[in-house]
Amino acid sequence: MSVLAAALAFPVAAGRADVAEGQRLYSQDCASCHDVRGRAPALRGVGARAADFYLTTGYMPLGHPGEEPKRSRVRYDDRELRSLIDYIASLGPGPGIPQPQPERGNLAVGLRSFTQHCSGCHQVVGEGGYVPDSVAWPLKKASATQIAEAVRIGPYVMPHFTKRQISDRELDSVIRFVLDSRHPDNRGGWAIGNIGPVPEGLVSWLIAGSALVGVCLLIGKRNKA
Repeated sequence: MSVLAAALAFPVAAGRADVAEGQRLYSQDCASCHDVRGRAPALRGVGARAADFYLTTGYMPLGHPGEEPKRSRVRYDDRELRSLIDYIASLGPGPGIPQPQPERGNLAVGLRSFTQHCSGCHQVVGEGGYVPDSVAWPLKKASATQIAEAVRIGPYVMPHFTKRQISDRELDSVIRFVLDSRHPDNRGGWAIGNIGPVPEGLVSWLIAGSALVGVCLLIGKRNKA
């Protein structure tokens, strides 16, 4: 576990200096959008969970409110992240950072749940895909905590899932499946970079179509002769 992950695993009350630093960063980088004019969602009551997800993935801050958030370089060091997350959490009661346990999950259950709830956008191998007016980003760089946060938050156009829809135990299985899918057991055949069934199917059709055209041209030449 990284130093940052260990520090964020158990939210603690921040000291005044940390909150003051977080407030300074918030005023500098966040307040221009998350203000009373409502150009971006209010952050009072979102808790540490949402702040941790958006900041540790580089989804925030954005250049402007209409920009689509995407995984990018994290703008802050560990101390600044801790301070900013603590400050946002102090704005009102809200959920803390989750502590998933993928080691207790079941791969078969995770595959079934991921296929049912997630694969329509992210593909069954978590390689991402396109949805109307947006992109479902690949999950290769998402940590177990970030996956758990995204499922509960529903960032951008992604729907959020309550504990009635996906229990914490089932979520552990989903996370275990996503982490396991990064190291596929290719026992033969051509994996084509493990980019997922849809692109692989398109490649197969392209190869088959090209071969069929080649055969037709060859038959045509032989008939002319």
